[in-house]
Amino acid sequence: MEDSFRAIIEALGENPDREGLLRTPYRAARAMEFLTQGYEQDLDEIVNGAVFESSNDEMVIVRDIELYSLCEHHLLPFFGKAHVAYLPSGKVIGLSKIPRIVDMYARRLQIQENLTQQIGQSIERVTHAMGVAVVIEAQHLCAMMRGVQKQNSSMITSVMLGRFREDPRTRQEFLELIRSGSR
Repeated sequence: MEDSFRAIIEALGENPDREGLLRTPYRAARAMEFLTQGYEQDLDEIVNGAVFESSNDEMVIVRDIELYSLCEHHLLPFFGKAHVAYLPSGKVIGLSKIPRIVDMYARRLQIQENLTQQIGQSIERVTHAMGVAVVIEAQHLCAMMRGVQKQNSSMITSVMLGRFREDPRTRQEFLELIRSGSR
């Protein structure tokens, strides 16, 4: 990967041997490894058995989970917040596992639409919940720094599974609860 970054620097017309760029290929390769570490992670290892019996069947929400990802079309960052909810069906997942699942998928080359689906489907698979909802609000540097260059635009995606899809009241409760915390 370092050789590839060195070649990119050269293709830009820069001298990779000048003082400020001497270790840039190394640093860029390490940064890319970090930003895409989700490929090395596994859902079952992240959850690590942290699914527990519970009689709770009311909505569980983890809101404002910051996320950072790379657009698979331009390799530019997008960043924002994920809001994840589920309706337990005899089992709950450890609180820290939901942000870890968000990070696992965000730390891959992504489009926001797929990221939202992957998170929802994974929470559903692990918890066997009666329903799962995911909303992601993000800003994309590919739309801010290049292309349309719209600095204040953001993208919102959602996935509603199970009762969140079937029952408008459940969906509405979730949307109201995540909005009430964003004020």
